[in-house]
Order: sequence, then C-alpha cells, then structure tokens
Amino acid sequence: MMEPIIDHITITVKDLKVAEPFYDKLMPILGFSLEHKFKGTVKEHAFDVVEYCHPLLLFAINSPREAFKDEPIHRRKPGALHHLAFKAKSRNEVDELYLQIKEIGANIVDHPKFYPQHGECYYALFFKDLEGIKYEIVYEEGRILSP
Repeated sequence: MMEPIIDHITITVKDLKVAEPFYDKLMPILGFSLEHKFKGTVKEHAFDVVEYCHPLLLFAINSPREAFKDEPIHRRKPGALHHLAFKAKSRNEVDELYLQIKEIGANIVDHPKFYPQHGECYYALFFKDLEGIKYEIVYEEGRILSP
C-alpha cells in the first residue's frame, strides 16, 4: 500500500520577480537550504520555475501563463490551493517561526494560538506571501504520527 507522502509541490505565482526574493527568505525558515535552489525554464509549457530542494520535499514556484497573469489570486476558486500547512515539532517552534516569518514581511493572518475548531490541541500560525497565497505552521500535540 502506498504511503501518503508528498514528493513535490509547485505553486504558480503572479510575478516570479516579486515572489522569488520573498521565498528566498521564507524557505530557509522552513528548513530548505538555498544551496539547493535551482532555476530553469520549461519551454514546452512556457514557464519559468524556481525550485527549493530538500531531501523530504521539493517546493517550487513558477510563472503563470500569459493569459492568466492578471487574474486575482483567491484560495476559494475551484482548483485553487486553499492553503498549505507545514508541520512544526512543538508549540515553541511555531512561536519561533512566527517571529522569523513576521520579520521577512509576510502578511500575518492569525498569530500563533490554539484553534479548537480544528482540534483540542491544534496550535497554529497562518500567514500569506506577498501575493496572497496562504500558508500555515501547525503543531498538534498528541496527533498520531505513525500507523
């Protein structure tokens, strides 16, 4: 039986020139080394891509299709990414990451706190990148980590 492990995530941003400097600051906070950052062009699909590689996950941002470049980003559109959550090791780590993420200019949507609507021990931070793509850092004490 396959394990539900994500290999890579690619997110289309509105403007790669605006997004890349922000993600260059964010990705090291999330455990990625800029030594393993790669840039390229996928000519057959007409987009540029910036990849941040980690042994556990490849995260990439890419340019939009010309026809869609002026469309607003909205997480509630069909097919859109609602938000992406990264797992922290502790509540303390969520708090520490909050300070770093705030410092790089992310739009803090909700500061670190308990969110009982998601679970009794659900502690998280929500933020958006410069273009409005939403992310979360979460720690849930007692969550089952292995089958």
